[in-house]
Amino acid sequence: MKTTLLYTLVFLSFVFTSCENDIAVVNSITSAAEKALPIQSSKNAEYIYSDSAIVRARLNAPQIDNYGGKKPYMELPKGMNIVFFQEDKKEQTKLTANYGIGYDNGNGVMEKMEAKGNVIVVNEKGETLNTEHLIWNAFTKKIYTDAFVKITTKDQVIVGDGMEADQDFSSYEIKNVKGTFDIKDADIPGEKKD
Repeated sequence: MKTTLLYTLVFLSFVFTSCENDIAVVNSITSAAEKALPIQSSKNAEYIYSDSAIVRARLNAPQIDNYGGKKPYMELPKGMNIVFFQEDKKEQTKLTANYGIGYDNGNGVMEKMEAKGNVIVVNEKGETLNTEHLIWNAFTKKIYTDAFVKITTKDQVIVGDGMEADQDFSSYEIKNVKGTFDIKDADIPGEKKD
């Protein structure tokens, strides 16, 4: 009788302990799953950003996933194409990348965006920036990176590590220039020589 009572008590304590641990495990798994799932997902999406009824940018992406929480963010896991416009609706700058992520300040305002993987920015002068990682800060209205950059103008190719520029890529500074190469018609492969 004592042995049966002892086994029953051990069994009950095991069951109640297991249930408590199982609930904690279930809650942690549920919490992790909620964080990992987007609250909204869009396919072949186009977003238009405007300020004071003026279109400032158009974003196209194969997929946009929006996540909630204290610090909401949006993820563009399959790449993006952004066109920035001047006030007269003329295209000013184009950006493409294999991946993007944008961070919200919690009040529906984008405060920072990152582009990663084969990032290409072309400004209205035709100058091209190539890098693997680029960050845009909404408050400073600057784009920057610590990664390797290559800037191609009509006359030169400049390479280096790190860069800061105006958000429209109209003026820029490479932090650690590694080299500058002049472009001449004779040096361009495929060009016909007179």
